[in-house]
Amino acid sequence: MTNRPTVQLLTRAGCTLCAQAYARLAELAGELDFDLSSTDVDAAAAAGDPGLRAEFGDRLPVVLLDGREHSYWEIDEPRLRADLAR
Repeated sequence: MTNRPTVQLLTRAGCTLCAQAYARLAELAGELDFDLSSTDVDAAAAAGDPGLRAEFGDRLPVVLLDGREHSYWEIDEPRLRADLAR
């Protein structure tokens, strides 16, 4: 069993930057070997979990690496590459 890093993208419907960030992260996931998921903060709030929207909703898209905020509005790709290499 391997412990692959996890990258989660926080998004919302209709967010063009979010869609672009997810597409780039999907490419990087294959290259850098991490698990990728996305979470719509508005859908999560509607389902009873308002925390993500409250904390990150004004800075989307937000990239979380292993549950911690890594970058927002755009992917900090050089930093992500460096952090995943550790």
